[in-house]
Amino acid sequence: MSQLSRDIRKNHRMNIKTRRAISGYLFILPFIIGFLVFMVRPLINSLWMSFSTVEISPSGFTNTWNGFANYIKAFTVDPDFTRMLTEEFTKILTHTAAILVLSLVVAIILNQKFKGRPFVRAVFFLPVILSSGVLVGLETNNSLMSSIADAMKKNSNFQMSDSVVAILRLSGLGAGILDIVVDIISEVQDIVMSSGIQIIVFLTGLQSIPDSLYEAADMEGCTKWESFWKITFPMISPLLIVNIIYSVIDFFMKTDSNIMNKIRDTMVIYLDYGFSSAMAWVYFVLVIILIGICALIFHRRGVGQDHV
Repeated sequence: MSQLSRDIRKNHRMNIKTRRAISGYLFILPFIIGFLVFMVRPLINSLWMSFSTVEISPSGFTNTWNGFANYIKAFTVDPDFTRMLTEEFTKILTHTAAILVLSLVVAIILNQKFKGRPFVRAVFFLPVILSSGVLVGLETNNSLMSSIADAMKKNSNFQMSDSVVAILRLSGLGAGILDIVVDIISEVQDIVMSSGIQIIVFLTGLQSIPDSLYEAADMEGCTKWESFWKITFPMISPLLIVNIIYSVIDFFMKTDSNIMNKIRDTMVIYLDYGFSSAMAWVYFVLVIILIGICALIFHRRGVGQDHV
């Protein structure tokens, strides 16, 4: 009888996982179709260009195979690509960590009961709207808005970075850590504007935690700190890998980074399509490897797995 009950529970869990898997694939099916229809061919052409010398003629593009010459040029000849790549991945790691911490803290605050909570939640989601492509383009291309933003920066009487740097230097932090902290503080606006979706994801996970767990913990004498590490964090841990992947991809797709500007300038100004394609593919493959490493680390630690 006990074996039969175990088999029933096992089949029930498998059925739940199967239904969730089917629902997930149905949800991303439009994206898969769009990728196959619109993205596969350009990706193949770009990969072929990265191994070729591309010449432009009135009849179109002519690709002449040159092996790994473009990749060798990127790593050994070009003086800026390797440095920009290192700086960009350092920013990806530090900004992703800052976004995760900020979004989790804000989500915990927004999950509390207080007056005006819907309005405050809307305020924290505004950065997602403000960071959309249309508004960013308006702000960038509009001379009036650009001049106003520059005037606000110049007339600011409080320099948060300088004040924090002075305090941190007294604390004895190393130069490397100090540079990372200063970089995060100086770009706190971008970090906040990139945290909207992550806040919503964490907030959704927090709202799914039963209140009875916290009530039982209070009856057992657990502090808020212990409840966070014993209840809150384990329950929302499956969402960590989701937010990490989203944050890395979101940072990767920003078109205003130094390495993206270099790839675009190489293609548009110098018309070197082969070299720009090689740099783009190196950047893309390294981001995919980074995402895979993060997923592997969290999978081995049991974070991001199904707790059903």
